[in-house]
Amino acid sequence: MILLRVWSAKFELSSICFRLSIFNHRSVQTFILLLCLYIRPCFLLVASFPYHDSFFSIPAAESSACAMVEPVPESIHFPSEEERILQFWKEKDCFQECLKQSKNRPRYTFYDGPPFATGLPHYGHILAGTIKDIVTRFAHQSGFHVDRRFGWDCHGLPVEYEIDKTLGIRGPEDVAKMGIAEYNKQCRSIVMRYSNEWETSVMRMGRWIDFKNDYKTLYPWFMETVWWVFKQLYDKGLVYRGVKVMPFSTACNTPLSNFESHQNYKDVQDPSVIVNFPLLDDESVCLIAWTTTPWTLPSNLALCVNPEFMYVKVKDNTTDKVYIMMEARLGALFKSESEYTILDKFPGKTLKGKCYKPLFEYFIKCKENGAFSVVLDNYVREEEGTGVVHQAPYFGADDYRVCMDYNIIQRDSAPICPVDSSGCFTPDVTHYAGQYVKDADKHIIKFLKENGRLVNASTFTHSYPFCWRSDTPLIYKAVPSWFVRVEHMVEKLLDNNGKCYWVPEFVREKRFGNWLREARDWAISRNRYWGTPIPLWVSDDFEEVVCVGSVVELEELTGVKVTDLHRESIDGLTIPSRCGKGQLKRVSEVFDCWFESGSMPYAQVHYPFENRREFEDTFPADFIAEGIDQTRGWFYTLLVLSTALFGKPPFKNVIVNGLVLASDGQKMSKRKKNYPDPSLIVQNYGADALRLYLINSPVVRAENLRFKEEGVRDVLKDVFLPWYNAYRFLVQNVQRLHKEEDIQFLYNENTAKPSDNIMDKWIQSFTQSLIQFFKTEMEAYRLYTVVPKLVKFVDMLTNWYVRTNRRRLKGESGTEDCLWALETLFSVLFSMCRLMAPFTPFITEMIYQNLCHLIDPASVEEKDSSSIHYLMLPQVRESLIDKRIESAVSQMQSVIELGRVIRDRKTLPVKYPLREVVVIHQDPEALRDIQSLQKYILEELNVRQLTLSTDKDKYGIRLRAEPDHMVLGKRLKGAFKSVTASIKELKSEQLEAFQKTGSIVVDGHELHEEDLRLMYSFDQMSGTAVQYEAHSDAQVLVLLDITPDQSMVDEGVAREVINRIQKLRKKGHLVPSDEITVYYSSEPAGDYLDKVIQAHTDFILATTKAPLKPYPVPKNASVIVQERAQLKGSDLDLTIVKGAAVSRAPLTGPACAYVNLKVSLNNKQQEGTVLLENPKGDNKLDVEKLKMVCRSIFKLNDTPLAVFSGTSELKVNSDLLALSGKTVSVTAGASPKATNGSDSVICPYINLQLVNASPAECLSGDVGTLLLANPVGQNGLQHAGLLSETAKVFGLRGRRLKLYKDEDLAEEFTETSLKTLNTKTLYVRVLPTTAEA
Repeated sequence: MILLRVWSAKFELSSICFRLSIFNHRSVQTFILLLCLYIRPCFLLVASFPYHDSFFSIPAAESSACAMVEPVPESIHFPSEEERILQFWKEKDCFQECLKQSKNRPRYTFYDGPPFATGLPHYGHILAGTIKDIVTRFAHQSGFHVDRRFGWDCHGLPVEYEIDKTLGIRGPEDVAKMGIAEYNKQCRSIVMRYSNEWETSVMRMGRWIDFKNDYKTLYPWFMETVWWVFKQLYDKGLVYRGVKVMPFSTACNTPLSNFESHQNYKDVQDPSVIVNFPLLDDESVCLIAWTTTPWTLPSNLALCVNPEFMYVKVKDNTTDKVYIMMEARLGALFKSESEYTILDKFPGKTLKGKCYKPLFEYFIKCKENGAFSVVLDNYVREEEGTGVVHQAPYFGADDYRVCMDYNIIQRDSAPICPVDSSGCFTPDVTHYAGQYVKDADKHIIKFLKENGRLVNASTFTHSYPFCWRSDTPLIYKAVPSWFVRVEHMVEKLLDNNGKCYWVPEFVREKRFGNWLREARDWAISRNRYWGTPIPLWVSDDFEEVVCVGSVVELEELTGVKVTDLHRESIDGLTIPSRCGKGQLKRVSEVFDCWFESGSMPYAQVHYPFENRREFEDTFPADFIAEGIDQTRGWFYTLLVLSTALFGKPPFKNVIVNGLVLASDGQKMSKRKKNYPDPSLIVQNYGADALRLYLINSPVVRAENLRFKEEGVRDVLKDVFLPWYNAYRFLVQNVQRLHKEEDIQFLYNENTAKPSDNIMDKWIQSFTQSLIQFFKTEMEAYRLYTVVPKLVKFVDMLTNWYVRTNRRRLKGESGTEDCLWALETLFSVLFSMCRLMAPFTPFITEMIYQNLCHLIDPASVEEKDSSSIHYLMLPQVRESLIDKRIESAVSQMQSVIELGRVIRDRKTLPVKYPLREVVVIHQDPEALRDIQSLQKYILEELNVRQLTLSTDKDKYGIRLRAEPDHMVLGKRLKGAFKSVTASIKELKSEQLEAFQKTGSIVVDGHELHEEDLRLMYSFDQMSGTAVQYEAHSDAQVLVLLDITPDQSMVDEGVAREVINRIQKLRKKGHLVPSDEITVYYSSEPAGDYLDKVIQAHTDFILATTKAPLKPYPVPKNASVIVQERAQLKGSDLDLTIVKGAAVSRAPLTGPACAYVNLKVSLNNKQQEGTVLLENPKGDNKLDVEKLKMVCRSIFKLNDTPLAVFSGTSELKVNSDLLALSGKTVSVTAGASPKATNGSDSVICPYINLQLVNASPAECLSGDVGTLLLANPVGQNGLQHAGLLSETAKVFGLRGRRLKLYKDEDLAEEFTETSLKTLNTKTLYVRVLPTTAEA
């Protein structure tokens, strides 16, 4: 079967088809053909037979374009359209097709930082994902192949914390009870808990990324590469084991790295206590120390003072107690000098070695090593506390360092750390054993008070680190850990960071650079279970260490086949010692999950075990992107590992985004419910709107964004709807052109003739300048400069180009000019779709899927252009860039905008015309530019005349100033009155200088733009009543003549009527090509409004393109929409009905073109008539079709025929319509004898006029003809068939009709005989369907 578009003729003597006397093979084919033509749907499935090649084939160009471009509905629900586009992408597998098409192009490498799937995606993920999608789509459209693989972070605290909460696990003992294998099994079960939701969310946002070919950090091959990375570091001597005071999460039972501890600071209230420490040589004198962590006091081993600062022995005048503290910190204890007496003053170094009485005696044995004495260090500051800092060396990094320096503790000594991994005191601290340290604070304070050691107790608000996963307070605690040396390579890190291109740039130098300068050795081990095990096998004394770098190596060393690398699979494996130390066992720690994500560039491709060349050819990555919080996370770990392994940076370009906050500036919180659910935002407004809102915000410049739902809504209102309406307007007018002019629009950039219209040249130049800017800025990754330009471009296109060229686009200035405008608008919209495709992938695809039918296939370079995302970016056509025209239009826009401000200020709607606009500019060239665009200024401002001048004095214009009372009053106070008087005396020349410089000195006070309001006033010129109103910007001054004028007011009222009609048209969902008539009534009749309408009927008609008639509305009219409203004190009734109420001249012959036939064959003469079209304008015959009809009418079977006009034989391409009303001869081939045939139709006929409906089945004509007999005297049409034959003419099969003798439908035709109808006209009324009724 062949799907064919049938542009056929319709033959009204269809009854002949059923009366063919000879049903041989050929006549059956003829019957089928005529039946197909008779049924005539727009598309037919037709069996192949000998006629189809010649009869059904049509030129390719004719069969595309207008026949296929779809009408664009007035309203649109963007989210629903996006769902449809998603389905289209899925069916076509567009993303994979993109990758196939680009596989031989240069590679562009992108790394996607892996998120955890244990939680749902939030706005931060959506933002980062959108940035990544935009940049990678742009890279593809720029001619690169871009692999985009999704990755999952599967190990570490986020997963374990969820399991601990679910199973009620409080510490290592609980894990030991259930076993590591079971614990890890539980972790594995939730790792991908929300993976489906993630995939759905990511895809719904329009992001193209490969989920099937993903990487997960739990894959054994990924873990193996992590081992390889670690072994490289180990072999380079960059790994060591040490005890270090580190941020510690008691909820997760594990230490955190420095950068993890900086990710979640909160302002908290902690206890603030000052404690006394009596000196052993004089217990009446006490050192006093301040702390906000009373729980560390049981572990106190020393007190530290600053050797350089001055300290005092001071007596408390209230209690007579004597204290030693820093002089600069006396205010921490005393409110005034009268409260104390200074007894002595000395530098801190004199206190060195003084011994004091311990608070607790849990660790009194440490006294042998010098504990409970005063030590010195410069880290003690004078900004807080008492200047005496208590030292608990295993709970503070500085404490640890200082006590190590004074040998109070040693590296190999047992740690004084009486707090377990859950943050509870061990039995060493007998009084508080088992208590959580923060809970023990109040008990310790009570003990101090009861034992006379508490000097002062209060609370202190400060910023404190919390665990980024459990959201619980961290403590600082000494733990044995495995470290990677970082401090020695700080300079190399800074050097490599300098080779990376950061957007925005300040992040590289400031936030990230500062972090690198203070980089500390990286604690990479975690005392946990679900993670990549650290591949170190050690002897009991840690003297012998074997680092394993691959699965094969582990199998060789242990003799065991290994299939998984998690703890439960390898913890039991041992390696024989080479030094006689028995069996080496694996250390218990696992890697910090940040080590895994930092290894991602290598592990995702299983380097170096596979894909070695592919990786080395594409490393470093061309691009990465994440949030600014990753400066201390993923960005950092990537750089550390890359520098340590290869000595170079891991990426070339990085975009850093800010944080998305709730609308009140707070952090988004599920608990507080202070932000809208992202899925609901997408459901209500669409993904494109959310994407563009996020990207067109400060967050792309690494600043924070306060998320507001109305911002997303505004993107729809201000960007998408105007863009959509411009696209709809284009399609409407392409279809109108085809319907009214029979011109098919097909765009070919290579053959399109350049327009000489200045606005066409402007928007083309503006577009090409935008493309140039777009490419430059996108190649520099500056999304924050690109998106505002794209949004501005939508405004320029819709509010300036389309608005000022509506008449041209509607064809009101001629067909050629219309085509120029349409080609320009199409070209710009098509370029815009390609530019915006990476940013708004859905709307661009939706528009393109319709516009592509208007593109000449010969002009498309891509082999497959079935999706906008397969197309490359448009090339800059520099020949179209004309900066002079862009400048001229910019001048015009300034004039129009200033004029609109004046109209708004004076409440003068644009509908009401004004007499004159005066434009004053000091640059004559600018005035010439404005002159060249006079037509648009007059139209947009609705003024009669444009006057240009360089002389403002001619119009008596002067500047005057008024002070801003609120601003200046507050600042100048007593001087305000005199300065105000001086301001009002300022001369126009002084104020003009102020306009240029932005500042002026008045009475010794320098004033600025925010202090003054400038206004124009006019010296009324003598002998004139002209009233001007003025407004200006820095360059141009615009005056509008606002003098009242009745004729202009009347025209304004007429424009209001036009506005009501057009709005009613929109309400009725009508398009410009719909034929309508407008009926009106203005009550009371004869009042002002009625007179205005009557006087301006032609003006209204010229604008609305619809006949305007007074009431009543004809009874037979098909009413579309009706509305009653008040206007200018009258009741205005408007009714729109179907069809143009054009007075038709009475028909004097058949409504359709026809020819009479004289057939001379086999010595037999016959006569008949053939309609050359039916209904009027549709189903036109050519010569071959005419011959086929002849064979059917005159039963000539497959006889060869020749058709003659006079003695000239008609050729295949002869114009039959030119012969309408003539007689043609039909023979077997011989030239006929010259005969005089009748010019009037020789068969009886009736005309049909469709009154209240439009024809169907792709027809457009509303008048037609039925032959009552054919050939002459044969096959008479009977009354029973009249209604059905009428329905067939207009394609209204299945609809109920009534026939009338008159146009007013007053007299229905009910006669049984048709003889009286010859040459008459019947009026056809279509009855409503049940649904319509």
